[in-house]
Amino acid sequence: MSTNPGSDSAISNSAVSDSAVSDSAVSDSPNPWVADHIRRFEETGGHPRPGIQDLLLTTRGRRSGLLRRTALAYIKDDGATPTTYVLTASNAGSDRHPAWYLNLAADPAVTVQVGAETFPAHARRATPAEVERLWPRVVAAMPSYAAYREATTREIPLVLVTRTG
Repeated sequence: MSTNPGSDSAISNSAVSDSAVSDSAVSDSPNPWVADHIRRFEETGGHPRPGIQDLLLTTRGRRSGLLRRTALAYIKDDGATPTTYVLTASNAGSDRHPAWYLNLAADPAVTVQVGAETFPAHARRATPAEVERLWPRVVAAMPSYAAYREATTREIPLVLVTRTG
């Protein structure tokens, strides 16, 4: 699977490995805004921005093998069983995919924290039909995503994250 930052390769649909992402030795995003968002998430019990649903996503670095944590807005895919969280790999409209998305392409086993609850999960890229159904809901929740989509020539992937434990 390609790890080219501009690549639109699909995220693996393989089963979650036995080496689930753990809480030990996690590095927060080096981006100051994201690191501050993570700090606010922890200080507020998972509610750093009123009116916006946020979660913490921990992935394994595709090159380093180290655990990496970032804060992301999400919506739930209503009607999906089990509960599925929809993430947008916008990278603020950059022409490059965010690092967390590239990490998922290499290893879809992740840890998610929603509010005070932390659990293992599996990530996969949404299919074109799922994107068509979910994109309007994503933009309704975070209108800036529409501008991000206009600002880049790359396809902005939606990622579906499903609890595994």
